[in-house]
Amino acid sequence: MRTKVTLVLVFLNVVLFYYIFHYEAKWKAERAQFEARRRVLGPEAAALDSFTRSGKSSPAVRAEKRGESWWLTRPYDWPANANAVSRILSELQLLEHETSFAVADLPKSGQTLADYGLADPAFTFAFTSAGKTYELKIGDDTKIGNRLYVLSPDGKRIHVVGRSIIDSVGLALDQLRSESIFTVPVFEVRSLGLQTAAPANLKVRLRREGARWAFETPILARANKGEVDNTVNALNALLAKKFYDPADPKLEKAGLDAPTLRITLEGNARRETLLLAAASPDGGYFAKIEDKSAVFNVAVPADLLERLRNAQETLRDKRILDFEAKAVTALTLVAPGQPEFSLQRLEGATGGGSWQLVTRSAAGQAPQTLPADSAVVQDLLQRLELFAAQKFLSDAPSAADLENYGFNRPERELTLNLNTGGGPRGTDASTLTLQIGIKPDERAAAYARVANAPFVYQVDPEVLEMTPVLARHFRQRLLRELPEGAHITGLKLSEIASSAIVFEAANPVALTPESLAQAKLTDKGRQILTTILAEMRRLRAQRFVADAFNPDHAESGGASQPWKYRLDVTLALTGGTGAATSSTSTLLLTDRLGGTTQLAGTAEFGGVTFEITQELLDALFAATYAEKHDPGAPAKPAAEPADKPKPAPEAPPAPPETPKS
Repeated sequence: MRTKVTLVLVFLNVVLFYYIFHYEAKWKAERAQFEARRRVLGPEAAALDSFTRSGKSSPAVRAEKRGESWWLTRPYDWPANANAVSRILSELQLLEHETSFAVADLPKSGQTLADYGLADPAFTFAFTSAGKTYELKIGDDTKIGNRLYVLSPDGKRIHVVGRSIIDSVGLALDQLRSESIFTVPVFEVRSLGLQTAAPANLKVRLRREGARWAFETPILARANKGEVDNTVNALNALLAKKFYDPADPKLEKAGLDAPTLRITLEGNARRETLLLAAASPDGGYFAKIEDKSAVFNVAVPADLLERLRNAQETLRDKRILDFEAKAVTALTLVAPGQPEFSLQRLEGATGGGSWQLVTRSAAGQAPQTLPADSAVVQDLLQRLELFAAQKFLSDAPSAADLENYGFNRPERELTLNLNTGGGPRGTDASTLTLQIGIKPDERAAAYARVANAPFVYQVDPEVLEMTPVLARHFRQRLLRELPEGAHITGLKLSEIASSAIVFEAANPVALTPESLAQAKLTDKGRQILTTILAEMRRLRAQRFVADAFNPDHAESGGASQPWKYRLDVTLALTGGTGAATSSTSTLLLTDRLGGTTQLAGTAEFGGVTFEITQELLDALFAATYAEKHDPGAPAKPAAEPADKPKPAPEAPPAPPETPKS
């Protein structure tokens, strides 16, 4: 019994599924047929090659597809507005009727195509698709509703459609054309050409070389990538505002036969040249594209026009040296009357790395090496990398010009050794030599040139201060940094003249902030000693003022200052056997010479005289002056008892007696 019931249910399911499948397929076919009946155009609307629009009250406009873009070919050759064309194509593909009727049925009701405005239509839209031509005629408005009559391309049916069709295909000419003048996108531009009118007739050409731009004419020089890219962007932003009729009398004075400026952009297998002529009475300038007949008006910003007319200078790279700081392996500085020295990057150091200073004290002597301050060297390299010209003076100076600019005896000569990264091991070397000259009778200006290059630049004379030919300027500022196994066991500051001790602190194991906290010191005194202790563990010079140490006085800038204080630091160094050795490090100090200046000297580290850091200066000043002369906080008045009676108010003083005669 159960088997029969199961079989019956299975049979009913099969019948039900067959019924659903059969009628659903029929429903889909009817739906597709219904939609096809509502669409005015078939698949031909999806692949348009060109279209022509004509009307009784508007000029004929023709557009055709070239590659992936659309161009107007009538009334003139010009790029079409991509948005406007896309709107037209979408409208044609989705055009649906509200109702339709056959043309063959018109005689039955005594009507003709003329009754619907389709015998001589107000608007005709013809297009080609897959090599075939189709024509859509747009007639009168319907009497009821906001609709139009449209005759199908085969001429057999009249469709009633919405007015959106006329709003799309009937766009004005200035809406159908693109306002952009250049069609080569910025990333595709490979060269920029400029030519001014006679008598100058200057031709300038720049070419992109990878990520850089360079001049090809009238000189071979680097171009400023940022300025060139901004210029190309500005050219692509120019818009054609008004197109002139060929019969317009204004064109007689346009001057397009001898344009004042020719601007050429070259891309991938295409080239566009804008001819810029006289100023237009409508504002802006008359202009045209060289291989096109359309004359239009364009507004060119004054700064862009000035940049284009003086492109040889405005687009030129003002940086004098073309190198990357990380590629420099050595730097040599030379100045008249100054000993030569070099800075060398230590082997294996890349990017920032470590540097050493190589000096020669006298001819014939072996060079001496000292650690160089990497931060100072990197700062100089970055300044040289950005070193820019104020003015381009000459691109082909004569020997007399070079002598006049002071290059026969340069005030500075910097030679950069570069690792260019070429060769089988990537270690090919090259050199750049920068020369700075000044005129004997003119110290307010400086001039620069690169050896073996023809260009002379005017530069800021501050470059001489930026490149001091003083080995001590590049010396490592960090004089001492005690390791973890070394301890300071004593600090003593005394006046040299009187031998009076300003302060003294000691601990047999290690003088630390913790041991100072247990000492009988004021909070201010403890803070002073803690700062001095930290500065002595990591002794650093703010600036070196002399290459030698004189125990009698400090020498700085040709002047001398007497030593006033002596700072003795007792150091305990633990050796490999665990035994500790003690030594004393001594600094001689001048009085404070200014808000940020106090000199120190020591016979250690080869004998140096230097400015101490601001932190050490402030701590020493607090110990030697502020601590002595600080009057302390004012004494608080004693509290009065609460039950003390208030004094009676005093009577006003009697008026003075009049002196008797």
